[in-house]
Amino acid sequence: MKWLLIIAGILLFLLLLIIFTRVKVYFHLYHNKDQNHMKLEFRAWYGLIKYKIDIPLVKIAEDSPTLVVKEKTAAGPNENQTSKDTKEYSADTLLDSLHDTKEILHHVVSLYKIIQSFLKKITIKTLSWHTLVGVGDAALTGMITGAFWSVKGSLLGFISHYFRLKAIPDVTITPQFQFAVSQTALTCMFHFRIGHAMVAGIKLIKYWKGGMADFRTKPLSVLSDDKTNTV
Repeated sequence: MKWLLIIAGILLFLLLLIIFTRVKVYFHLYHNKDQNHMKLEFRAWYGLIKYKIDIPLVKIAEDSPTLVVKEKTAAGPNENQTSKDTKEYSADTLLDSLHDTKEILHHVVSLYKIIQSFLKKITIKTLSWHTLVGVGDAALTGMITGAFWSVKGSLLGFISHYFRLKAIPDVTITPQFQFAVSQTALTCMFHFRIGHAMVAGIKLIKYWKGGMADFRTKPLSVLSDDKTNTV
């Protein structure tokens, strides 16, 4: 009986530790003409748990209308567990993702409220977004700059409304009137607790209705009931 209480106490401690663990997410996106780079890094327990996704190259395939993405992942505090992979995304991939999104919206009751509640638990600590744009024509560059400010303003309004924004965003748009240029750099750091993500996941299951969904993308297709699709 004593050992059972000790084991139960250890399991309860580990569960509480996981629930209150804070995950920090670092996001960086850089674009300059044909050069594209994206990095996403997850950290927990002061860097003892670390997982990084590095996408140094995004390009259009030469032999087919698909988007080729070279992805490198690293895990561990010293990033000693690495792997590389090349993925291709076509128009069918986008259509399948839209279909799965529609399926989730159809099956989960009050999905908007669940997502909104979770987003409110995410704290954005830093956000910087700098853009350099120009098309070689002063009048047209001015119009494009105004359009970019409109887009950025709308996105920042969305972020400030749905997230907990703890720092004033550092946002600039620099017009270049002499020559054509397209360059942007977006850096963001935010964090949330695993317990909040667990609660959101439990709500998705709790408010699921209508039986199995017909998912098409690879990550979600394993959840579909394949038997219903057979004749």
